[in-house]
Amino acid sequence: MGKKSWHLDRRTFLKGLGVTCMLPYMEAMGAPLAKVGSVSEAPKRLCFVYFPNGVGLPPEGNPNHEQWNWFPIGEGKDYRFTKTLSPLERHRKEISILGGLSHPKSRRLLGHLAGDTWLTGGDLRGSEYKNNISVDQVAALHMAKHTRFPYLALSTDGGVGYKSRVSTLSFDPNGRPIPSEHRHREIFERYFAPGGGETSQLRRKSLQQEKKIVDLVLEDSKSLQSRLGQHDKMKLDEYMTSLNTVEEQIKRNEKWLNVPMKEFSADHINLNPNATVDPESYIRSSFDLMVLGMQTDITRVMTYMMAREDGMGFGENFPKLALGINKGHHAISHDKSLNHWQEWGSYDQWLARQFSYFLDKMKTTEDEFGPLIDNTLVLYGSACSSTHDAVNYPLVLAGGKNMGVKHGTYTKFDDHSPMSNLFVSMLHTMGIPVESFSDSTGKLDTNILG
Repeated sequence: MGKKSWHLDRRTFLKGLGVTCMLPYMEAMGAPLAKVGSVSEAPKRLCFVYFPNGVGLPPEGNPNHEQWNWFPIGEGKDYRFTKTLSPLERHRKEISILGGLSHPKSRRLLGHLAGDTWLTGGDLRGSEYKNNISVDQVAALHMAKHTRFPYLALSTDGGVGYKSRVSTLSFDPNGRPIPSEHRHREIFERYFAPGGGETSQLRRKSLQQEKKIVDLVLEDSKSLQSRLGQHDKMKLDEYMTSLNTVEEQIKRNEKWLNVPMKEFSADHINLNPNATVDPESYIRSSFDLMVLGMQTDITRVMTYMMAREDGMGFGENFPKLALGINKGHHAISHDKSLNHWQEWGSYDQWLARQFSYFLDKMKTTEDEFGPLIDNTLVLYGSACSSTHDAVNYPLVLAGGKNMGVKHGTYTKFDDHSPMSNLFVSMLHTMGIPVESFSDSTGKLDTNILG
């Protein structure tokens, strides 16, 4: 069949697609850049770390409750960690445990579906998928002008997954998932290698070529748009939105091209970890890259999905590989054997140990403004309390001392408190005075965030 006048040239399309894959999918690029490379005050950073499948919650009266309940015993400042969160004991002054929060539209969902809404508060009820922008992207919209990249979206599996089983925490203003990245060496070379692994002259030439490719595909798409059916138009619109954001990132890269990176050492980072052999090394290498991103100030907004919901992806086998348990994470959460709570609690403890490592690195790594953790607000948690119960999210808020955050307590909020209220308070703490987010009813009723 002959080539129609409105067909996109296959070579052009693949080149354009290559640009889309080569650069991160970017939203909120429209804000004007600040004076490139200038730093006048301590940066405020925002970070989200997620784990799937809920947590072990032995009921009161069960012998395992005092030992393996994820939430601490007692409340306020005098709470006591169980074995589960014991790895966080040394960070007590830098963290707050939060209980009771959840997203109203997700409370009756099968718990795994709620993972899509952890940072959005979106509506997945019914047959329509009505997700919305994630809170990290709201922050990126306001903070992108300060850094080389608006955000960094990482996961253990990479990509977007699929509806109700996503492999990313980040969603654009239209509620579409933003692909996450997971190949450590590629991440390092893309974000940290000088000039992207090329000399400045070669990098400038490469950027010019990328821009030409994007312009060519954008031009071809105009004549194509009027000849497509409704479904194809929607798919093309999604693709062109991606290309537009790539074009903005190319412009951003050009502006930062001659600004030297801060000096750093990456000798301690394993850039070739294997999630199917050593999950601890894999996760900690991801955290190391995030800390390096903070240290060099390439971005101030980050998300990391440690594993996917419902037994999907590499994370399902982490309990087997890390602890020698003969079940996967999702399988453990459904198990009813005698040692069920100990196994689940032990794995929850292992996850907390990895998060503790992240906090350690932020406390011992400094930039010109002091320890990274003091200017970084971090939320660690899951979208359900137990396997399929999307209420009472297990949450740990950490860092942000220089932003006025006051830690050291375990607070149980009312079971009807919207988690989006926490996001509004976090954004305010970051200096982003939004009036609302998703289904929020105001700021969170707490003294932790002021």
